[in-house]
Parts: sequence; structure tokens; C-alpha cells
Amino acid sequence: MATQTLDWRLLLRPENAKALAAPVLIFLVLSMMVLPLPAFLLDVFFTFNIALSVMVMLVALYTLRPLDFSVFPTVLLVTTLLRLSLNVASTRVVLLQGHTGPDAAGKVIEAFGQFLVGGNYAVGIIVFVILTVINFVVITKGAGRIAEVSARFTLDAMPGKQMAIDADLNAGLIGEEEARRRRKEIAREADFYGSMDGASKFVRGDAVAGILILLINIVGGLIVGVLQHDMPVAQAARTYVLLTIGDGLVAQIPALVISVAAGVVVSRVDDEKDLTSSLLGQLFGNPNVLALAAGILIVLGLIPGMPHFVFLLLGSVLAGLSWHARRRLAAQEVAAAAKPPPRPAQEESLEASWADVAPVDMLGLEVGYRLIPLVDRNQDGELLKRIRGLRKKFAQEVGFLPAPVHIRDNLELKPNAYRITLKGVEIGHGEAWPGMYLAIDPGRAQGPLSGMPTKDPAFGLTAYWIEAGLREQAQVMGYTVVDAGTVIATHLNHLLQQHAAELLGRQETQALLDHIGKDNAKLVEDLVPKALPLATVQRVLQNLLEERVGIRDMRTILETLAEYAPKTQDAAELTARVRVALSRAIVQQLFPNGQEVTVMMLEPGLERLLAQALQSGGEQASIEPGLAEALIKETAAAANRQEMFGAPPVLVTPPSLRPLLSRFLRRVVPNLTVLANNEIPDNKTIKVTAVIGAKPA
Repeated sequence: MATQTLDWRLLLRPENAKALAAPVLIFLVLSMMVLPLPAFLLDVFFTFNIALSVMVMLVALYTLRPLDFSVFPTVLLVTTLLRLSLNVASTRVVLLQGHTGPDAAGKVIEAFGQFLVGGNYAVGIIVFVILTVINFVVITKGAGRIAEVSARFTLDAMPGKQMAIDADLNAGLIGEEEARRRRKEIAREADFYGSMDGASKFVRGDAVAGILILLINIVGGLIVGVLQHDMPVAQAARTYVLLTIGDGLVAQIPALVISVAAGVVVSRVDDEKDLTSSLLGQLFGNPNVLALAAGILIVLGLIPGMPHFVFLLLGSVLAGLSWHARRRLAAQEVAAAAKPPPRPAQEESLEASWADVAPVDMLGLEVGYRLIPLVDRNQDGELLKRIRGLRKKFAQEVGFLPAPVHIRDNLELKPNAYRITLKGVEIGHGEAWPGMYLAIDPGRAQGPLSGMPTKDPAFGLTAYWIEAGLREQAQVMGYTVVDAGTVIATHLNHLLQQHAAELLGRQETQALLDHIGKDNAKLVEDLVPKALPLATVQRVLQNLLEERVGIRDMRTILETLAEYAPKTQDAAELTARVRVALSRAIVQQLFPNGQEVTVMMLEPGLERLLAQALQSGGEQASIEPGLAEALIKETAAAANRQEMFGAPPVLVTPPSLRPLLSRFLRRVVPNLTVLANNEIPDNKTIKVTAVIGAKPA
């Protein structure tokens, strides 16, 4: 029992009682269709129905925007259900107690049946039919049509509105919270007009049901009065028809008010004023219009045979309103002229500030307008998911998290073009065609395709943009077929790998050390800044990334730096030490299978010649032009032969020559990897496939 008492107390709390109000109201409304109600309760509910319709009408008049009354479709359903329930309940009382007198169904129905139509049931039927026709044919049909068209236009305009929101967000004009609020408001607007379009059918159905209920009640009343209560036909018709008319009018008039409120809401345009202020300001605010209307009424009032008093009276009223509006506008012009211009505010607004300095995005992706659906979050843009996956994959493979990719539309680009930027500078561009597929020839495709010839933007391979129907045919012919989103994502991933060193800034280096410090706090604390400054650690990591060496094994890198930091602070020397420590990982990345390492080497005489050039020039050493050209040609040819046999092009040199040759040859042979002798683990077998600089036999 104590538990039950506690539960009832919880239910009677204000917040819980408010939540129960709607279910209780719906339950009571449905109960009226089943349970008999006394005449007094009918009066109470009919009065409540009238009051509710008046309240809904007033709220609609004072609503500034349609979304401010977003619950209106539900209100239409509830009020319609309430009127139908009252019709059922009053019909039961009229048929059971109608023979006792005109007040059998309550004072409200009696007043509507006797006072409003003068006790004449013929007039009552005509008035009821006219009100029903007005509600059904004019107001409800017009409001439903407005809601239908508004819903269609709102849905058609949603992509453009969402693009505008994304453009403002990318431009920094609004924040993420404001963008989320605007998107939610656009969705609510479409839902509102769609709901209003459906809810208007309730009101139209209510009007039809009102006519049918009227006819059924009249026939049923005559049958009950004549056959069950032995009343004369004329008396039964007068009694039951008047009660039925009163019942119909007391329900139809609130229905008409609700329908007018629905029309007001759906025809409302977003404004900063309520309907009354807008009507007075726009309809009676122009003195010229009022003066012309007054002149026309006065002229009509002077025509013989016309009702002079009424026309002249209304014309005089409009003339007075015109004079008053003209004086008000003149006073506003004088006040505006007397008010000094806000020159200090203008000067302040023109003054430059640090807020005008916009930071440059580390990574950016600009797209033409036809590619916007690929990056639109509200249209489930697949490219957004791919970019998030690329950043995650990059972090797992390379070893640090790159900066986010800021995406924006650029109307200066071609519709299908995109551009990838690094620190505001373009590093790649291309074109993609949504709805089509890019068939890439990996080198073994069987013949050309019937499509738009192009080049793969990431690797420069021969490719064709083809229709979706040719996808299977292209795959059978040996082409690699990808969609437009994959093309852009692959290009972006390729550029991220190429510019990994530039993506590792001071902030990313510190974030990486903080992440490693969670598990190796002592190691990080002893190294930075005690042994090495942060800039030196960053430079070492960038040197590794420039030669496509991942930095996932940060523990080995930091331990090596901590070991050799007391001996040298030179970033190049520290990089060489770290490369030796990472030698197994470097070789494993190049040769994942087997113990044999197929490499190219330099002819010993060429090694001595390059070593002498390095000794004489130091860090600024240069290679004689003729020798440099020959070295490039032979290295490029040997690298191509290595790739043809499916082996990575790897050149092994003495440790002293490795940095110089790597910088020199990487510019012309991008896929070449230069290793030092001491960077190959002892358990690997070296197989020399080419000797660069050797004289042909």
C-alpha cells in the first residue's frame, strides 16, 4: 500500500500531471461517444468547444510565423474529434429526450435552435447548409490547397537552403550550433506544411460528416417521435428538426472558426509583426490609397438613388484616416531628418581589426556546384564518410592525425571540377561526374571504352568516364571501375601521403608527443625539452615522412633520439640514426614477403667520385652536370626495369651518400627509395639486379 501511495504521489506531481493532460483529454473525448451525458455536461462541453475554437483563432491571428504554431495540425485533429464526439453524445440525448421539450439537449442547443434561426426549422436548415458549404468549399479547400503547394515548394527549396547554410558555415559566418538549428527549422517547416495538408482533410471530412449527421438525425427524430411517442408529424418535425439544427449549428460554427484559423496560419508569411499590425500597416498605411477610396465612395454617395448617408459617412471616415496617415508619415520624415547620422559608428565599422585576418585552412577541398551532393551532410554525401575514413586510415598507417579537411563550394570552378589545397595553395585538381563511373586502365585492359577519355587524377593513368550500364563490361575488360566519390577520395589520399611532412606542424608534433606521453611519460619528459627542443624533433619526423617512412613506432624513434641527443643536435644526423633503428620496419614495408632483397647499387668508382664531391662541397655539394644527367638516366631506366618485374625500385648506397642521392634522385624518380648499407638487417639476403655507372660489357 505504501508503494501505491508513493506512485500516486509521483503521478500527481506538476510535471507528471501536465504530461498526463493530453492522454486524459483524448480518453474523455472518446468516452463521450460511448457514455450517456446529461444535458448540463453537454452545455459545458459545447461551451468549451466554442471557447477552444476562439482561442485557436486568436493564437493564429497573433502568430508571427507558421512554425510558431507548429502544434496546429494536432489541434485540428483533436478539435475535429471533439466536435464529432459531441455530435454523437447530443444525438443520443436528442433522440432519447427530444419529446420532453426544446431544452431536452441542454440550453446551448436550445439557444442555437431558437434564437439564431428564430425557431424556424426551414431557415435553420438553409443556414446550416450555407455555413457547411462556406466551410467545405471555400475555406477548408483553399487552406488545404495553400498547405499542399507550400509543402511542395518547401521540399523543393530544401536542398538550396541547406547548401546556403553549409556555405555560411564553411565561410565562418555561423557556428555549428546555429547551422544545426537552421537545418532543423527547415525540416520542421516541411513537416509542418505536410501535416497541415493532411490535417485539412480532417476538417473537410468533418463538414461532410456534419451534413450526414444532420440528415440522419432528422430522419431518426421523425421516426422516434411519430412511432415511439405518438407525436403528430408536424410537431415531431418542429421539435426534432429544431433540436438537430441547434446541435448542428453549435458544432458547425466552431468548425468554421477553426477552418478560418487554419487558413490564416498556412497563408501567413514570416513577418516581424502579428496579423493585426501587418493589416493596419499595409492596408491602411498608404494615405494615397485611402484618399482615392474616400473620393470614390463620396462620388458614389452623390449619385441620385444611392444610400447617400452610408456612402458619405464611410467616405468621410476614409478621408480622415488618409489625413491622419499623411501627418504621421510627415512627422516620421521630420524626425528622421533631425536625427544626426551615426558617423562614429560608421567610422568604427570601417576600421580594420584582427577579426578581419582569417586563418588559412591547412587542408581544403573546393568543389563545383554539381559535386555539392557528394559533400552535403543532409543528402548523405558519401564523400564526407570517405574523407573521415581517409583521416583515420592515414593516422593508422603514417602515425599522426592530419588536420581536418575544410570543404566548401566554389562557384568559380567548373560545375564538375574540384580543387585540393594545402595552406591555401592548390596541390591538386580534377573533375568528377556524379552518377558516372571512372574506368581506369591499370595497364592490362583489353581495348578502349565508349566513354569520355581522361586521366586518373591521382596517378595519371588512362581512364574513361562511363555510364553506369557499362560498368560490368569495363570490369570484364580488365578496367578498375570506381565512382566519383572514390575518385576524389583516392586523389586526396594520394596527396596526403605525398605531403605528409608538410602536414606535421608544430601543433601536430606536440599533440603526438602528448598522446605518446600517456603511456611513456618519462621518455617524453626526458627528451623534450630537456635533451632536444620540439623544433628538432619535428624536423626529424618531417625528414622521415619526406622519404615515406612511417612514424608509427614513436617509442623507438624517441628512444633513439634520447640516446644520441647528448652527442649531436643536428637533425640530419639524428634522422640517420633513427632510420637505422627503424631499418627492419623500412625494409619490411618495401619487401613484405621473403628474406631476399632485390636492390640496385652504384659502381664503386662512381661511389668514390660522389664521395669526393660530397667531401669538397659539404652540405652544399653538387654533382657535375654531365655526371648528374647520366646518373639520372641510368637510375630511371633501372627503376623502370625493377617495376616491370614487380619489385620496388630500391638503391643501396654508403650511409654518407644516402641523404644527397635521396634528395637529388627523388625529384626525377618519385618511386625510388634510397637505403644506406647499414639500414638493411643482417638476416636479409641482398640480390643486386643492376649496377648504376658500370660500363656495358
